[in-house]
Amino acid sequence: MVGKALISGLMRFRIINPERITGSTAHPESAKLAAERLGVKVTTDNLELIKGKDLVILAVKPKTVPKVLAEIKGSLTVEQLLISVAAGIRTSFIEEKLGKPVPVIRAMPNMPCLIGQGMTVLCPGRFASQDHLALAREVFSAVGRVAVVDDEDLMDPVTALSGAGPAYVYIIIEALAEGGVKMGLPRELATELAAQTLLGSAAMVLETGEHPALLKDMVTTPAGVTIDGIMALEEGGIRVDLIKAVMAATERARALYR
Repeated sequence: MVGKALISGLMRFRIINPERITGSTAHPESAKLAAERLGVKVTTDNLELIKGKDLVILAVKPKTVPKVLAEIKGSLTVEQLLISVAAGIRTSFIEEKLGKPVPVIRAMPNMPCLIGQGMTVLCPGRFASQDHLALAREVFSAVGRVAVVDDEDLMDPVTALSGAGPAYVYIIIEALAEGGVKMGLPRELATELAAQTLLGSAAMVLETGEHPALLKDMVTTPAGVTIDGIMALEEGGIRVDLIKAVMAATERARALYR
């Protein structure tokens, strides 16, 4: 998913010439299909994939990371940048497996990268320079917003909040739409209203820089409709439930691959 989204984004914004992009899959059939869909070269040979490349993106499942690293470590050079999007895999683990000072950056993108509206957080490893970080920023900016943390321990709550966050939001959209249906709205319209309301509200937070509480107060007029809805939400414990969701997912992320 992430690999395809990045390739699409890089090509859409013409950051990298398609002729310079190569992808890999495990099977010849999927490689052929991916090449046709994405318009780039796709191989099943990881050693061929990394040959002569400035940047290598490790976009595989976490359990597959050790196998791939063992395969490419002999050919990967310290002049190449390796970006890993595998959840829970620390840069120190990758550096140790490679056995050489290859610059490594850990990235946590989320699902909206597929439509160019993603959020990616980067964390540099021991050997990654500011130039490497700038390159990673440029790549992931093609599919959304980018932030950087220096403390890798923060990548677990990042995973819990931003990586898993779209799932929480989809539940909220679904619930709001169900409320609209309950009160007589057609389902399609209720879903559109809920989704666009979240989209617009999120955009206001990012574009204005105002605290969400202040924006909430701007909607909540005295003795108006909104305060009754907020009271119902608070009575149901939505605020604490969402906090607990991030806490629980963070603990799970910390337990992965330790």
